[in-house]
Amino acid sequence: MSDERHDDLTGTPAPQVTTRIDAPEPALPRPRKSLKRRLLGWIVKAVLIFFLGSLLWVTALRFINPPITFTMIGDAVSGHGVTKSWMSLGRIDPSMARAAIAAEDSRFCQHNGFDYKAIAAAAARNAIGKKRIRGGSTISQQTAKNVFLWQGGGYFRKGLEAYFTLLIENIWGKRRIMEVYLNVAETGIGTYGVNAGAMRYFKHDASQLSDREAALIAAVLPLPKKRAAIDPRGFTRRYGNSINRRIGVVAGDGLDSCLR
Repeated sequence: MSDERHDDLTGTPAPQVTTRIDAPEPALPRPRKSLKRRLLGWIVKAVLIFFLGSLLWVTALRFINPPITFTMIGDAVSGHGVTKSWMSLGRIDPSMARAAIAAEDSRFCQHNGFDYKAIAAAAARNAIGKKRIRGGSTISQQTAKNVFLWQGGGYFRKGLEAYFTLLIENIWGKRRIMEVYLNVAETGIGTYGVNAGAMRYFKHDASQLSDREAALIAAVLPLPKKRAAIDPRGFTRRYGNSINRRIGVVAGDGLDSCLR
């Protein structure tokens, strides 16, 4: 029996077809990125992670009360301990927010986080060599620093402070900013928030503060480790009296309208 194949019609042998399979060419190695490009890629990724992370962080604290801050951690590590007692803005006596506005940021309800007039005035005051250096920081800026950053100066920290100030102004709003500020601001060594401060100094909570008590707590805020609201003397007493007089102005002129 023959193995030769024939065409069915002519009887002639059918041509054999040979299929050639070429071996795959070896893949060329991918060119390695330069160190400069790799560093740039890492920086871009780090920046994106920071922006996304900070947005999530700020958004979360719009609804969740900050459990701890870097300043509190510093006090705990140094052995001062941390005393705090959260109280909602709706329960805190309105005189406390008015005292804070009178003492720290009279245009709190009008600005977008930065009081440029106060910054300019502080720069002018500091330029003529006054002993007490003023920075013109708003309550919004102080809240951003207290919640998200650390104490101290430096352009890097100031830049981060400005960034977080913009975020909380647009994500939190004025009422939440004031609420957080009044609960995380240091009111004494190891004491945080006006409610804990009221209990420390006046033996009752912040829901029933008199104007004078609120003014004394506000007078402590700039230097809480060096001032006390109990039997204040010197500058603290005079400053407290000045704040006390301005509380009525804040209420009468509607400077706390964004909190009502």
